[in-house]
Order: sequence, then C-alpha cells, then structure tokens
Amino acid sequence: MRITHDPETASFTHSKKAWSNSYPLTRLPEWIAFYKKQRLDFPVAGRVYDEDIAALEALARSLNIPFE
Repeated sequence: MRITHDPETASFTHSKKAWSNSYPLTRLPEWIAFYKKQRLDFPVAGRVYDEDIAALEALARSLNIPFE
C-alpha cells in the first residue's frame, strides 16, 4: 500500500497491489472516514484497513488537513 501526494495538482494517490486511484486533497477526510467506517462495518476483516487509515491520516496531518 502506498500513498503519494502531488502538490502541483493538489491531489493524492492511493495505491494497492491491484489498483491505484487519485483524488483531490479536498476529499482526503472523506476517504479517512470511509476506511474507518469499513473497519466498523466489517469487523471480520480484522485490521486490514488499519494501514490505509494510518497512511491517510499521516498525509492529512502533514498537510494540516483536518479530519475526524
């Protein structure tokens, strides 16, 4: 899993083994909330979403983007 940030386009890219998607930074808090909801809605998945949440939150913190 990899998160990259492109300051020129004000976007971030979230990549996994089989896929990669880019989004505007304005949507970063939405994606953090989405992965947190996935973790709550699908507890059987265990800690599968933890890495994504941690990486997205780290990016938000580094850019001073508020999230819940």
